[in-house]
Amino acid sequence: MHVIERAAAERVIDARALVDHLEACHRQVRAKADLMVLVDPRPGSADCFLAVAGWQPGQAMALKFGSVMPANAAEGLPTINTMVALFEGRTGRPVALIDGHSVTNWKTAADSALAQRHLAREGAKRLLMIGAGTLAPYLVKAHLAIRPSLDKVHVWNRTAPRALAMAAALAESGIQASVVADLEAAVRAADVICAATMAEEPLIRGAWLRPGQHLDLVGSFQPHMREADKAALLAGRLFVDSRMTAGRVGEIIDAGEAAIEGDLYEICQGQGRRSAEEITVFKNAGGGHLDLMTAEFIAQRMGLMG
Repeated sequence: MHVIERAAAERVIDARALVDHLEACHRQVRAKADLMVLVDPRPGSADCFLAVAGWQPGQAMALKFGSVMPANAAEGLPTINTMVALFEGRTGRPVALIDGHSVTNWKTAADSALAQRHLAREGAKRLLMIGAGTLAPYLVKAHLAIRPSLDKVHVWNRTAPRALAMAAALAESGIQASVVADLEAAVRAADVICAATMAEEPLIRGAWLRPGQHLDLVGSFQPHMREADKAALLAGRLFVDSRMTAGRVGEIIDAGEAAIEGDLYEICQGQGRRSAEEITVFKNAGGGHLDLMTAEFIAQRMGLMG
């Protein structure tokens, strides 16, 4: 079995190729996924240990597991530390143990970019990135890789220094981005809006949206978290990456699962944007099957799987 460190995994990942791989996977029979979370019972602790599993029968299996320790941030340490164990699907033999950061960051970005490929308006030019955390640069790179017409990138963050730092980091990779201070004006002007924050109260209002926009919600992953209000979720056609996982997040709880028109499996089989005027909303909730698909992609690029 191979051990793949973060740097090695990142070197073989190409955003567009990964999105193509996810699309091919979503044209197959639905994968299975499950989640286990062990929560620290001590008062005042937000620590947890989690495991997310994915299985494409006959093809591959993966288990991503690790810790979430929010207090690490005060010590300048990563708050999330995970690894992904990948197994071959026909015999069940272990293939690789892969750094979880590379898998998580890229599978999340490619997940949203795949939806954007089918749901955003042709010729979309302005991308607004709300949030300047770890995931944000990956999301920007993936969205631009899928839609080169996005030639204007704006970044908004609660604290301006982090937004400026992210814009500078993007510039180093050849992506010019400007920082914006007025969130409402930036939302109204954007063609594609991507949010990746830890917000518990909505940042994006449905009243700000206009025809033709695509809204990509990434950050909220628990019932108490919300990046957009209910009006935004219901302003247009609502899609999710997986019906298996989306029902547990705050925005979908508010909107109701009945409002979901389709997930990535249905999107990849033709249920995408229908007109230039409609608003499309995508909730990226993640799932072990996406970790599986991304780990499999890394292993294939390294020649470890067929």
